[in-house]
Order: sequence, then structure tokens, then C-alpha cells
Amino acid sequence: MDWRDTGILLSTRPHGENSAILEVLTPSRGLHAGVLRGATSRKRAPMLQPGAQLDLAWRARLEEHLGSFSAELERSRSAQVMNSRIALAGLNTVCALLLFSLPEREKHLALYERTEALLDLLGQDEVWPLAYLKWELSLLDELGFGLDLTSCAVTGAREGLVFVSPNTGRAVTREGAGTWADRLLPLPEILLGRGTGDDADVAQGLRLTGHFLKHNLAHGMGGKPLPDARSRFLAVFEKRLTQP
Repeated sequence: MDWRDTGILLSTRPHGENSAILEVLTPSRGLHAGVLRGATSRKRAPMLQPGAQLDLAWRARLEEHLGSFSAELERSRSAQVMNSRIALAGLNTVCALLLFSLPEREKHLALYERTEALLDLLGQDEVWPLAYLKWELSLLDELGFGLDLTSCAVTGAREGLVFVSPNTGRAVTREGAGTWADRLLPLPEILLGRGTGDDADVAQGLRLTGHFLKHNLAHGMGGKPLPDARSRFLAVFEKRLTQP
């Protein structure tokens, strides 16, 4: 068995004396692992940074085996995160959430394309948080936990949407909420294509997606806690809100 594809490096872990197990996200093979021999060499090690875009070839005797990679660097994203705390924390969060949530060897082409586009924006700190918020929405949607913000779950109205049901992820108007309003989550205008898209709007959006990542996605995976990388990213991002 063998295949060749491009892929985003999500993680490496040591394997033997000079090899490593790579976990990558590819367009046609999804999340996939394999052994890369000589990964600790002086030539190889610098290219094996999270977020690197790799030209990959995988080979194994049987499809269910771990198999081995050969890899060449297509482009590095290290320079984009080197001098930006938000970029570094964001990259770590994307990699951690993908490893946390995706089943191995299951194709998710749309999510792959969104991920590659998001990582190509690293270092553009003014636009990256909003792009990341939209990526979290796409992650939820891809894995079956998407939000329905098109119309009110109670009245069917498409205007005046101000809440989201914490249970169903459906939008609700103030009229539809009635006496249940205090039990619903606020719906940020940024998720309806309105608002300024500034950091405060994005932070509100991330609080909403965080609820569904924790209570729907993580719960659906046996209640495992979300990766710490996400809370670290939020801490870095929200600190920017307080800066003059």
C-alpha cells in the first residue's frame, strides 16, 4: 500500500533513536500517522515544526499498519509565528483541536481546505482571530455539531435573532425566548455577518463556540476535556482586549 499527498504537520513524537511518528492532516486521507526515519537529524529537525506544509509519501505492507513516511518541506510557517504570541498560541490550538476531534484516516476535505487557508493567514494578527472563529464554526459543522443560525427555532423568524439555545445550537428571537431568555446564550452579531468584527465581537463569538466545543463535541467523545491549548489561546487573545 502506498500513496502521495500534501499535508499539514500537526505533531511529532519520538520513535526509537532517530525516528519520529508524524501526525498530519491531508486532503484525501484525513488525519494520518506514520514513521519518519531520520527525523532527528540536523537537516530534518528544523522542518518538522507544527503547521509545516509537507510533500508526503506513505508506504506500508498492509493498509491498517502504521507505515512509514518520506517527507519534503513545501513551505514552513515558523516565521509567521516566531514574533507573535497570538499566532503561536493559535497554531497550537488548531493542531490540538484537530488531533483531539478527528477520527484517523477519515477524509474531511472541506475542513482541510479551511485549515490550510487559516494557517496561511498566521502572522496577520488583525484578521486572524476572526478567521479562527469561523474555523471553529466549520469544525463544529464538519463533525455534526454545527449551529443553525438561519431562523428562530420557536417562531421561524429570520430577523431579530439574539439568542442561541445551549442544547440545540439553534437561534432564537427575543419573542421566541419569552421567559426562557435567561437560560439562553447571547448570539453575537458577528456570527450573523453584522457587527464590526473587532476583538470584542470575536471574543463573544469564541465564548459561544467554546460552549458547544465543550458540551457537544467533547461530550460526544466521552467527556474528554478540551485541549489546554484553546484556553491558552483565549488568554493571550483576551489580554489584547485590555491593552490600550
